[in-house]
Amino acid sequence: MVKLTTRLVNQPPNSEEMDKVLIIVNADVRSGGKISKLLPVTERMVNGLKQAIPASVSVEVMSAACLWSKAENLKPGKHNIIWCPLTIQLPHWLDFPARDIYQKCRNIEERRLWVQQNLHYQTTLGESWLGDLWLPIVLTKKGPLYGEVIGEGMIPNSYTQPAEIDAEIKAHLYHLSYKLLDNLKATPSVYLLQFGLAGKEIIFDRLWPFPATPAIASLGVQKPDLYACYWGTLTNQPIADLMLAV
Repeated sequence: MVKLTTRLVNQPPNSEEMDKVLIIVNADVRSGGKISKLLPVTERMVNGLKQAIPASVSVEVMSAACLWSKAENLKPGKHNIIWCPLTIQLPHWLDFPARDIYQKCRNIEERRLWVQQNLHYQTTLGESWLGDLWLPIVLTKKGPLYGEVIGEGMIPNSYTQPAEIDAEIKAHLYHLSYKLLDNLKATPSVYLLQFGLAGKEIIFDRLWPFPATPAIASLGVQKPDLYACYWGTLTNQPIADLMLAV
């Protein structure tokens, strides 16, 4: 086993204090919370998160497109909800604890401009080129913890962890992500810093405020995986170290 920096201590919150866990996805959700078989990657994301949630806790999977029709029931005070969005495509009116972070991360050009002007890294131009590497950041109340970089495979929606990255480049990535999260006043969650490399030069792309699609690479590879870490950060569970199976 290769020791990294974090381990989730299994201390689930008291289920009596929760009404519901709400997982929001950008996909068609059928009866019983089942994801369309046409979207196997989204299904893996949801299943990965569900595995981290105690069986005694009520979980609802909802399509982002259905939020409008259920807006009244989602108002603050209606229910005690733990929000677990697995999509950046959320309506601006949706009031949940990480709303400001999601909206800022969705404004990709503004994030790129800030990184370029304040941290002096090059950034992706428009959508002409996208970063194919992701740095996982588990942000706890005590600070950020970093997982191994995830890389994209040759097949669409295939990802591997760890990707081989030079130690000096990793140090710059840690600095970039720390400054960016500090500027955003980011709340505890799992973040993915998407970037590319031109030789040893980092090209910043965007920041995801949840374990987006590439995080599926951690399932069965990293302990705890990034979806277990996501649940842990959202429910204030202590995280001590991460392990990679070799």
